[in-house]
Amino acid sequence: MIRKAVIPVAGLGTRLLPLTKALPKEMLPILDKPVLQHTIEELVNSGIDDVTIVTSTRKALVQQHFAPDEDLDFRLRADGKSAAADALQEVTSMARITYLFQDGPYGNGTPVLNAARVVGDEPFMVLWPDDVFTSEVPRAQQLLDAYERTRAPVLSLMPMDPAESHRYGVPVVREELGGGLIRIDGLVEKPKPEDAPSAYAAIGGYVVTPGIVAELERMTLRHREHPDGEIALSGAIHEHARNNPVFGQVVAGTWWDTGNALGYLRAQFAAALAHPEYGPELRRMALEDGGQDGRPAPGADGAAAGR
Repeated sequence: MIRKAVIPVAGLGTRLLPLTKALPKEMLPILDKPVLQHTIEELVNSGIDDVTIVTSTRKALVQQHFAPDEDLDFRLRADGKSAAADALQEVTSMARITYLFQDGPYGNGTPVLNAARVVGDEPFMVLWPDDVFTSEVPRAQQLLDAYERTRAPVLSLMPMDPAESHRYGVPVVREELGGGLIRIDGLVEKPKPEDAPSAYAAIGGYVVTPGIVAELERMTLRHREHPDGEIALSGAIHEHARNNPVFGQVVAGTWWDTGNALGYLRAQFAAALAHPEYGPELRRMALEDGGQDGRPAPGADGAAAGR
């Protein structure tokens, strides 16, 4: 049973500069909650409430958002705003959050290895908070179900346009087992379209096992001899899959990459359109704005799903 999760947030968010120079990309709002809170709520709704956040000194707002604020709570309740106070109290108490400061070589394997030394010798989930899903069953729960079925590392997959393969890690498919579960033999990082081994993209969700952590440790030792390389989680998964079972789970739902401007805007619009109060008004406004030439504004009648 998976009991713990790790969320790396130490990245610089360069795809969203200058917005993310001072504001962490994980704190960008989707409606009234930052992206990171949506990720933690996804974990809690999947039965995981022990969360390690690997952060940096540039991300003090992350800790501030999830820390209790007795003065604010007192003021809200004194002003008769108990509902707002209760909502803030829920944010600070929904999970047991531990913070680690990232230490080690460049690459997204480093925060995972940092956290693994605290989590201990057991499988855990890793989610990147700039990947937001809307689905009937939380993405994290789908990965947990796949792990219970396989007892092996699992990574989240989505179908992709082959022309976009250069943006993603692409799995080498051995066998499709039904229900979206796929046995994989490796992971090719950002291949050219003509070299992509499948039409699936590996995106920000993993069940990491001690075997993957051992590969990250070996990569760190090699990094000391060749310090120009980076420690990549995808590389550890690829190496582990050479001699061990590794699986991918095609996630049922809609995926929003909030780490780039267009993906963030799409996630924001989708959540707003799905909101029972905001959605109808936004659709009305879009139709009015597009009515000057007799056409609806782009996206005015688009379907959207909300978390």
